[in-house]
Amino acid sequence: MPIAEIRSLTKVYEQGRLSVRALQNVDLEIEPGEFTVLMGPSGSGKTTLLNLIGTLDRPTSGKILLEGRDVSGLSKSDRAKLRLTRLGFVFQAYNLLPVLSAYENAEFVLLLRGVPAVERRARVMKMLKEVGLEGMEDRRPNELSGGQQQRVAVARAIVGEPALVLADEPTANLDSKTAKELISTMRKLNEEHGLTFVFATHDPEVMARARRVIRLHDGEIAEDERR
Repeated sequence: MPIAEIRSLTKVYEQGRLSVRALQNVDLEIEPGEFTVLMGPSGSGKTTLLNLIGTLDRPTSGKILLEGRDVSGLSKSDRAKLRLTRLGFVFQAYNLLPVLSAYENAEFVLLLRGVPAVERRARVMKMLKEVGLEGMEDRRPNELSGGQQQRVAVARAIVGEPALVLADEPTANLDSKTAKELISTMRKLNEEHGLTFVFATHDPEVMARARRVIRLHDGEIAEDERR
């Protein structure tokens, strides 16, 4: 079963008297274990598509199925529960809580789920080690470099063992060396744990490491290349 199935997906934004068609009749399937990039110029629809898959927004028409479940019409609370339990997110701006340590930021999803303390600690420590942050558990975001903060964000996204990790321009605020190291870490997690990643990005380094590149243009899929 595909992780995500997109059927005739259309998204229109109303801006005063204007209607902006961000996506038009998009059909797409994401299989388990993919390391896929959505690319295209600004306004092509890649971030809109990522947000719709992540239930951060609702489609104007069409369907989104996650693990076989139609999530297109879920209530706000049901969408929040789905994101908490089945999806992981990595954002361009890290979105870490500044008053929490690296450990506490990574632990936050498990706290919300009510995972017991002993299990939480084991999972968080293991994940921080896997993303290269062993020994930095007690540092707050302002004591970490940009690359280290994004590694905390990756740990937070995957510690809950989501079905799908969605990453929106995760390397945009990083220098090229740090971005390369981060993508290598995420690719390793993909290969060793079978985690499914979908990126929206302009970064050639991310595109170079992708197994599948989906190019969008004017809200439609212009090319779908598997490697």
